Amino acid sequence: MEKAINRQQVLLEHLRPSNSSSHNYESILSASACAAGDSAAYHRTSVYGDDVVIVAAYRTALCKSKRGGFKDTYPDDLLAPVLKAVIEKTNVDPSEVGDIVVETVPVRTVNRQCSSGLQAVADVAAAIKAGFYDIGIGAGLESMTVNPMAWEGSVNPKVKAFEQAQNCLLPMGVTSENVAHRFGVTRKEQDQAAVDSHRKAAAATAAGKFKDEIIPVATKIVDPKTGDEKPVTISVDDGIRPNTSVSELAKLKPVFKKDGTTTAGNSSQVSDGAGAVLLMKRSVAMRKGLPILGVFRTFAAVGVDPAIMGVGPAVAIPAAVKSAGLQLDDIDLFEINEAFASQFVYCRNKLGLDPEKINVNGGALAIGHPLGTTGARCVATLLHEMKRRGRDCRFGVISMCIGTGMGAAAVFERGDCADELCNVRKVESNNFLSKDVL
Repeated sequence: MEKAINRQQVLLEHLRPSNSSSHNYESILSASACAAGDSAAYHRTSVYGDDVVIVAAYRTALCKSKRGGFKDTYPDDLLAPVLKAVIEKTNVDPSEVGDIVVETVPVRTVNRQCSSGLQAVADVAAAIKAGFYDIGIGAGLESMTVNPMAWEGSVNPKVKAFEQAQNCLLPMGVTSENVAHRFGVTRKEQDQAAVDSHRKAAAATAAGKFKDEIIPVATKIVDPKTGDEKPVTISVDDGIRPNTSVSELAKLKPVFKKDGTTTAGNSSQVSDGAGAVLLMKRSVAMRKGLPILGVFRTFAAVGVDPAIMGVGPAVAIPAAVKSAGLQLDDIDLFEINEAFASQFVYCRNKLGLDPEKINVNGGALAIGHPLGTTGARCVATLLHEMKRRGRDCRFGVISMCIGTGMGAAAVFERGDCADELCNVRKVESNNFLSKDVL
């Protein structure tokens, strides 16, 4: 083992940049035994520039639609402050950004419903890996005040002949009821999950944990009766209810089924908000002297029965984790979107995940779920929490269910000195050198 590591150190010396005065390359280029495979932590030591890294991830506060802090804010005015902050806080020249930022570079939109923000991040990562550009921004935006997501179009008559096609049109609350009924998730379990989410989100807010990820937005509140405008700055999620209790939630009536279990209290909040994630090649980040917040490892999107679309994370998470060369036990933190308590509880139990690792600062049941924003919001929340935990946290996963029968998940690694972290798995064999190094 010692000879192998010594040989690896010699090889790594050939990869070390000639001018290392401004960077701590010793902590980044280090020989180690890692059983996670080429796509995980060890791969980073092989060739500079191969990794796609996140150097910034920010969001607005999330506010209740139609009555919260952003009810009178135009959607583009939600995203603009976040994009501006991403550029200003990193001093990146906007003209270097290969996608998303306006004016001198192009913008495009992506739609995978509840995972759109995460899909945008994955698309940018893929484009960077493909060599289309070196820097890109994956962003998410949703004003559910402006866009209530109501379908008013026509439907192909052929859909009526296929049950699964019909199920794609089911209201999401009905799919929540289907999950609860089919897998025996009780009303009490759902209400308890909601209480836990609010409790954790309230504690995180009180401790200032969201301050590093939230960009304050200067906007206005319009009095609906007088039309008077009041200038405000929104910097706190306004849907969190610290005093929520199971007994209080038990009083709420089911919304989607007369004898059902899905209520307004154990469903995600309809919200407004925006988020943005700045990605680039590792070599570019190092050249610019930017701290690396996280490393994008893998992304997976899967199909599931649309009638129980909420089970998506239970299928997508194992797929993404396996693609990263990891096991579920290797993951230190999970951000699983709480679209409905029913599907969140099912996915958690189905995968046998440690509740102490999931949504440690609360989730959508408390913070909110602006559909297009959620993926980007989760990236910001996950990576900043991983940074706070330091050596005790190496790998994180983001996942969500998706309307019409899908699930998505992505694996991230903490950005700094990962090879020296405490949870590198040991291997018995000496044959562990990366094929990229040899």
